[in-house]
Formats: sequence, structure tokens, C-alpha cells
Amino acid sequence: MDARTRSGDKPMIGRPFGDTGLTLTPLGLGLAALGRPGYINLGHASDLHDQYEPEVMELRAHEMLDQAWELGIRYFDAARSYGLAERFLSTWLQSRDIDSSEVVVGSKWGYTYTAEWQIQADAHEVKTHDLPTFRRQLRESRALLSNHMKIYQVHSATVESGVLSSREVLGGMAALRNSGMIIGLSLSGPGQADTLRKALSISIEGAPLFRSVQATWNLLARGVEPALKEAHSAGMGVILKEVLANGRLTSRNTEAALAAKLDLLRSVAAECRTSMESLAVAAAIRQPWVDVVLSGAATQEHLRENVAALEVSWDPGIAQALEVLREPEEQYWLTRSRLAWN
Repeated sequence: MDARTRSGDKPMIGRPFGDTGLTLTPLGLGLAALGRPGYINLGHASDLHDQYEPEVMELRAHEMLDQAWELGIRYFDAARSYGLAERFLSTWLQSRDIDSSEVVVGSKWGYTYTAEWQIQADAHEVKTHDLPTFRRQLRESRALLSNHMKIYQVHSATVESGVLSSREVLGGMAALRNSGMIIGLSLSGPGQADTLRKALSISIEGAPLFRSVQATWNLLARGVEPALKEAHSAGMGVILKEVLANGRLTSRNTEAALAAKLDLLRSVAAECRTSMESLAVAAAIRQPWVDVVLSGAATQEHLRENVAALEVSWDPGIAQALEVLREPEEQYWLTRSRLAWN
């Protein structure tokens, strides 16, 4: 993959993705907000202009993917439960004639999309971490993404789901690993660190099974950080998601309880001559144990703002000033659980 594609005035230079042999650009585009009409990001409805027809959303996704490509992004993240995200990505890859050597796609299995293209639903996705689901969703992902898909992750793995102790499922993923696929897991919730450490302990046929981890980390939620450092040291590729806390670290947030922290973020950003959104993304990119940061943007303006984070100057003083934004883990995840689908 040619990672030295121009982004603004400077090339976006790829980074080694752990010890996997892959090279990924430091920013990737996640399709969670682009593949289905409902999502929990603040302002998602206005981003989509209340236009939810599949054909309209596919066109919007293609426009976003075009811009990401022009900005130098070469990593794209999807999942079986992101509505039609895999299909939108597939038709874009085919229509632009993008060779599998030019891009890395990661997808995920374990959740089934159940919202039936509605914004409000009793259940937007249902988790099933068993072998039949793994096999079915792997077939579905491969049918759409073919050789472009190089990373396949357990979606929102937890110790409680049993996926990390199921011999059948682990054996199925090990067979996929032996065929050349990078096996990973995505994490969510206050138990992220415990789940990651459990995954780090799993070795099959004398080799670690999981070589990729995708976790929620942002200036509010940093509890998983020590475990991510351990994963990085062990050679796993590290991907960060929700670095803007689903919009809570943007100017859209009107939480009275967070107003003082947002004012501080805005003030530090002004001193750095950037936006609070770009600074929050930069805080993630500048962590030395991180390989890729995902943009969850649904508009071209927001995507450009995310990419601008690569140009933000960084020093220990900035990191120290932003340390006070951290929230207790339980408080952060309780607030996230109450975000409205829109």
C-alpha cells in the first residue's frame, strides 16, 4: 500500500500496524454513522439532512469515501451491524477500481443489524458471539469486501459474552488467522481493560490469536489506556474509536455538567490555533502507543477538521492541561448509554 498520499501540504505517512506486517495511515474512516439512518452521535440527523433513503445514503457514503481518499486516508472500518455500510464500501471500491493492495479494510462480526432501516427501534443490533454467527457473517463480509478486508474483529467483545472462552469460536478464528487474516477485537464499556488483557493471554497453536484491538479512548474516557499500552508492547495493532466521545467533545454538546471542561478544551485549542475538535483528535493521534485513529465523520467539513489534527503542534504542556477533562469510567459509560439515537 502506498501510504505517502498527499494530505493538505504534507503526505500522510503510514505507520506499522503492530507486528502484523500491515502499514496503515494514522487516520481511518469509520462507517458507523454513514451506513444506517440511526446513530448516537450528537447531531447525526442534521448531518444526514433527514434524508435516509438507501440510495441517498449510499451516494453520501461514496462522497465521504472519495474525500477521505483525496485526503490520504487508506484505512476504512465497517461492521456487519452498521446497516448497509459494507455494501456501500463495496460498491465504492468497485466503482473506483481500487486494488486491494492500495487500501486496508477492517470489519467486525458478532452483532446483527435489527433496526430495519428505522431511526428508532426496540433493538438496533443484537449481539451473538457464537460459531454459526461467526461463520455466517464472515461469508457475508467476504462476499462484499473480498481481498480488501485484511482485519476481522470480534465486535464489542466482553468477558461476559463468553467469546474469549469458547473453544469452537476461538478455533474458527484461528483457522481464519492461519489463512492470512489479522484477527482482532473491538471493545466497549467500563470492562474494556479486563477484556483486552484476557485476549492478550490467548494463544493458539503456539501463537497469539489477537493481533488487533479497537477501543474507545478519548479525553473523557481513558481507563483502558494502561491495557492498550500493554497491547502495543505485545505487538498488537492499536486502533482508537469514539475519540470525540460521540460528539460530546465538540461544539454541539450543550451538557451543563460538562460546560467548564468544554470551555477549557476550547481555550487550549485557541492557544494552539486550532478547533476543539481537531485538538481532541490530535490528543489521540499523539499517543505513542496508537497506530490508527478513526474518524466517525458524516460530513466533509467534519472529516477535514479531523484530518487537520495531523497538523496540530503537540507538547507535554498541552497533554497536562487536558488531563483534567478525564471522567470516572462508570460515569462516562452511563452518560454514553443515555445518548439518543437520531
